[in-house]
Amino acid sequence: MEITLYQPDIPQNTGTILRMAACLNVPVNIIEPCGFVLDDKRMRRSGMDYLKDVDLSRYANWESYKQDCPGRQVLLSTKASVPYTNFQFQPGDTLILGRESAGVPGEIHNAVEARVLIPMVKEARSLNIAVSAAMVLGEAMRQVGSFPD
Repeated sequence: MEITLYQPDIPQNTGTILRMAACLNVPVNIIEPCGFVLDDKRMRRSGMDYLKDVDLSRYANWESYKQDCPGRQVLLSTKASVPYTNFQFQPGDTLILGRESAGVPGEIHNAVEARVLIPMVKEARSLNIAVSAAMVLGEAMRQVGSFPD
């Protein structure tokens, strides 16, 4: 399992996701540009001292990321039709999360192998990206038995 953040906007969310990834031994990819400087103090505050333990890769754009990252790409999207709890995750899957402000562009939405959603009440637009990452990563790791011992 891996997590990929596509042009993240909010440093606190990125820091929280990086902290979770360090605790669960899950690599993280960041596709730039970010909406903040990656050493932002708000990100460091959320990530705490866990940031040094993250297996983090940075990519200049989607094209360079796709050349380097094998495996199935699973996009978390409010536009998906398959609930993440009904999806069959596989070892080697990468969960892709879009920008907090705009998600991912249509060409990336169409380029990934799978799209999943988190069912919510009709009145809600979306969950916080770090909460979404934790929910779906937890289910994916449960399915494939990849939690650390």
